[in-house]
Amino acid sequence: MTSHHEGAPPSSAAAVRDAVHVLGDDLLILAATVHDLAEEAFAETGSAAAIATAVRARGHDVEIGVGGLPTALRARAGRAPEDGGTGRIAILAEYDALPGIGHACGHQVIAAAAVGAFLALADQAADLPGEVVLLGTPAEEGSSGKELLARGGALADLDAAIMVHPFSHDVVDHPFLGRRQLVATYHGIAAHASAQPFMGRNALDAIALNYQAVAYLRQHLPPSDRVHGVVREGGQRPSIVPERAQVEYYVRSAAPETLRDLSRRLEDVARGVALATGTEVELTWDPLPATLPVRTNDPLVRRWSQHQSALGRLPLAGGVVSETLAGSTDFGNVSARIPGIHPMIAVGDAALHTREFERVAASPSGDLAVLDGAAGLALTALDWLHDGELRAAVRADFEAAGGVLDVEGYFA
Repeated sequence: MTSHHEGAPPSSAAAVRDAVHVLGDDLLILAATVHDLAEEAFAETGSAAAIATAVRARGHDVEIGVGGLPTALRARAGRAPEDGGTGRIAILAEYDALPGIGHACGHQVIAAAAVGAFLALADQAADLPGEVVLLGTPAEEGSSGKELLARGGALADLDAAIMVHPFSHDVVDHPFLGRRQLVATYHGIAAHASAQPFMGRNALDAIALNYQAVAYLRQHLPPSDRVHGVVREGGQRPSIVPERAQVEYYVRSAAPETLRDLSRRLEDVARGVALATGTEVELTWDPLPATLPVRTNDPLVRRWSQHQSALGRLPLAGGVVSETLAGSTDFGNVSARIPGIHPMIAVGDAALHTREFERVAASPSGDLAVLDGAAGLALTALDWLHDGELRAAVRADFEAAGGVLDVEGYFA
């Protein structure tokens, strides 16, 4: 994937690479700071402050509290479209951690790489033909922060968005499934479980039957679909027929259409179980917004791959790494609105969301991913800003994939 292409002038590309090198120590200090803070979703005050401090130290303004989220942030550099700029591209940073296992998804790598890419471009802002935006996006882990930012207007003036995520391999287009959350609450009738059980209707029995029915459903699902759940409530004590019980599921699929279909099947299961057990069921979808599958933009990801290859990495095409290693991300909601890429960068042979991944992402191989990721993001953004043919190809690819999706109304 190393074909010739038009793009940024060689002098500009060299300046970006030199800037990342100069920034290196500061970027690794930032990554270590965010790693050690390990702040969970919506509570990333220290991490956001550390990022803002690093950007301001280079003479650039930062807004904190954008898009309706107190820990979201934004910085801008270059020529805005309204001032004759060629376009506006965002580099996205994540910095929330997981409960109990900290940065076991390596978000400190994402944050530091994004900051490095932005600063490398911002340092030559006078020569940028368009505008680059650093957008700090809180609450990715299970909380749909980017969708909340989109609803708060933070994506409204963007033409494209790019980011990089640490992983066990370098992969240009790894699948990320769409995800919804379903809470099914069954309401029965309490009764004495020994003296008059026949007077009751057992909500816990409904949960047990629901859980089994979902298990039976799995053999008839496509290999890319996932349904997994936990019982949140099951009654108060054994002597009382439970009058209320609750189960929560994550429902995942590889395409918006199949995610919608799978959602309907889960609803049918829940209502059928209520009928069978004489209970009533209350279904609550997406207490936080659903996330959609990532739609990778091919022209953009090819530029990323070319720049990573030049750094000595060999990004794999989609499908080479087993697609069963699939999670979800709220970047899918960004890619449904504007062209975007979410490539993966290797930090070590460990699985996401494990203590081992938390360790390797903070090791020297994770530090290298910060620097290589920063350079790759900056050079990809620089190409997009300078190359009108690339921008046109990026937009055409986005439209061919379906164009803008009505994310908020899709599951209504």
